[in-house]
Amino acid sequence: MIKTIITFIIVFGILVIVHEFGHFYFAKRGGILVREFSIGMGPKLVYHRGKDGTTYTLRLLPVGGYVRMAGAEDDEEELKPGTPVSLFIGAHDKVERINTSKKSTLFNGIPLEVTATDLENELWIEGYENGDESAVKRYAVDHDATIIEADGTELRIAPKDVQFPSATLGRRLMTNFAGPMNNVLLAIVTFMLMSIAQGGVATGTNQVQVASSPVSVAQTAGVKTNDKIVAVNGKATKDWTALSQAIQPQANKKTTLTIQRAGKTQKLTVTPKGEKSNGKTVGMIGITQAKDKNVGAILMSGFTQTWTMTKLLFGALWHMVSGHFSLNDLGGPVAIFATTSQATQFGLVGILNFLAFLSLNLAIVNLLPIPALDGGKILLNLIEAVRRKPLSENVEAGITLVGVAFLVLLMLLVTWNDIERYFIR
Repeated sequence: MIKTIITFIIVFGILVIVHEFGHFYFAKRGGILVREFSIGMGPKLVYHRGKDGTTYTLRLLPVGGYVRMAGAEDDEEELKPGTPVSLFIGAHDKVERINTSKKSTLFNGIPLEVTATDLENELWIEGYENGDESAVKRYAVDHDATIIEADGTELRIAPKDVQFPSATLGRRLMTNFAGPMNNVLLAIVTFMLMSIAQGGVATGTNQVQVASSPVSVAQTAGVKTNDKIVAVNGKATKDWTALSQAIQPQANKKTTLTIQRAGKTQKLTVTPKGEKSNGKTVGMIGITQAKDKNVGAILMSGFTQTWTMTKLLFGALWHMVSGHFSLNDLGGPVAIFATTSQATQFGLVGILNFLAFLSLNLAIVNLLPIPALDGGKILLNLIEAVRRKPLSENVEAGITLVGVAFLVLLMLLVTWNDIERYFIR
């Protein structure tokens, strides 16, 4: 259980960091202020405010993360009239820090009850100083000032010129696309690492690699690594799939293998051992697919295996949308945790394969044109490109709200279904 929990946190952490770093990097390149880069959700554990203006936070729940960009839909307005704050005035008689939190204090801070603010355009804050309601006092705010939120996290304010909507359409489009793009790149790299971990790229042919175990049925019968098993009981086996399908039904039965070695053909007799797999007894003789250890093949495997899995995932997606939808086809954190337990049983190779699979899943799901997902945001960008002007803020906010409500409802249904599937039934 501990091993599964650690693996789950690491795998989930890698997925989140890589995805969000895509948004983060291209937002920065596009001149958009990233106010916060968070790993995890919920209460803040620790944070560090970088010189680049971004606050990096680690939060309690390891089930996600986010990049909080200035002016984006998830970047909330902080200050309302009546809010008590304290102000730190800098060397140029401008406010450099605004404290709204009771968890921290500003040395020599000026107490102020806010009456109005403009932290986007003209950059000022005004209110009653030291409880004196006879006069409203206004202070100029520095462009790079920070605000300490209620939970003690210190973030840069968000002037208009560094907000997400102020960036060009191309830069906003690239920022939205970068998260899924990074997940595809992660899958490619992970498949390459998996090929290295398993000693090369499986050729998929009828050429075999014999297990080194002294109890290997194939080794005992005289099969050697790099032999080609061209037939089983006289039935041709041209590739690995055909070879597996021919041997598995032969559990505990004498079986004749026709092998090719150094241009010569010979026959060997084996009795495959019966092993339990998915509730069935299948025949095993102790062989694996021959591996291509060429560096070029290993590098190329990242692309070929990513493409193969992408086609499988799109096939599964099409199966769902073409009238065969079931909640069992979806999985949330509970299902991922349960599957992590299975993946860890296959060691590093199993974990890497699982990571690549999840990363591609995350990329594809995020590219679906559903409001609140990256694909929904990209669709709005494309609509803006066609209309040559963005949708109104109210319309866009309404569309996003509907998308969020749909996703929350779907996540609740999926999570409950996962709990029933893995822990109740």
